[in-house]
Amino acid sequence: MSILAWIVVGVIAGFLGKAVVPGDGPGGVLGDLVVGVVGALLGGWLFNAFGNPGVTGLNLWSIIVAFVGSVVLLLIFRVITRRTV
Repeated sequence: MSILAWIVVGVIAGFLGKAVVPGDGPGGVLGDLVVGVVGALLGGWLFNAFGNPGVTGLNLWSIIVAFVGSVVLLLIFRVITRRTV
């Protein structure tokens, strides 16, 4: 898959992930979109580890895989950076 397709899928996944996971992201909207791109890589790796195809191109399955990865990454980030009052 081309780098441009990874970026497009990641941006879509980051946008959807931000809509699902509450709280402020790392660096606002732009940070959440970067998390989406990294989440696409994470989602592809996770799905491949469990025997399913990961991100395969610019299609609905790839967006779902990247969305799952971005949500997982955003949740991990939210837990790590949680501030105590």
